[in-house]
Amino acid sequence: MNSSYDLVIAYRIYPRVSKIPIIFSDDKYKLSELCLRSFKKSLGSLKIKMIALLDNCPDSYEELFKKYFTHEELDIIKLRGIGNLETFDLQVKLLSEQNYSESVYFAEDDYFYLPDQFHILLDFLKNNEDVDFISPYDHMDYYTNKLHNHSGSVKIFGGKHWREASSTCMTFLTTKTNLLKTSDVFESYARGNKDNSLWLSLTKYHIFNPVKTLLWSCVRRTWFHSWAQNFFGKRYKLWIPVPAVGTHMESGVVSPNVDWQYHINECLKEAAELH
Repeated sequence: MNSSYDLVIAYRIYPRVSKIPIIFSDDKYKLSELCLRSFKKSLGSLKIKMIALLDNCPDSYEELFKKYFTHEELDIIKLRGIGNLETFDLQVKLLSEQNYSESVYFAEDDYFYLPDQFHILLDFLKNNEDVDFISPYDHMDYYTNKLHNHSGSVKIFGGKHWREASSTCMTFLTTKTNLLKTSDVFESYARGNKDNSLWLSLTKYHIFNPVKTLLWSCVRRTWFHSWAQNFFGKRYKLWIPVPAVGTHMESGVVSPNVDWQYHINECLKEAAELH
């Protein structure tokens, strides 16, 4: 493998607003630029390859990526409205087959990142043998949903606490090696599986509890889509930084313990000063 890159990213983007973000709820282009700019700043000096999946996007979105990433960094793939499930499936395929880097990142277009912090995720992945997957996002569900009421390992690294989680969303960091071993589970997402269910199958939280299997649809779904992984697959470890490195922008579920509005304002201020 050509290891000249620290990281390869498959970044999927769609020109409509999903749910209700905390800013630019009526302007997906402005939201997209804010998030992409924050991502670029978070990457810092990392040498990256960016594969941008533009799903039914106007030409302005291609120019947006060219604004923040060089010709050498950037590959553009234009898609004709194939949708959420198929773009994720394409991410799995592209990141499994690429030879740019062993470290791979699944990115969505509505996440905001803290400046110069992405390297902490990468360092944590590379320096801990029991780290298989990392989300940048400390989801509010970890504090409110009984699905996440479970024990797990805790580490301190890079100025953050890290905790094991049972599930996350579809923005995450892993290795190509792990992705190849788990691609069947991730590909089940395009066949109707849900994000929490596929993660439960990988992390193996709750799935052998008969009461939870009976009462929780997310657990039952793991047995329908990923019974082989449940029975025979490795138990993978998913880790979350506290406080977060990035947050989903959906109102009501932003990561706690970070003043996101301050960082958003700083990002917008810097962008305005460049114009």
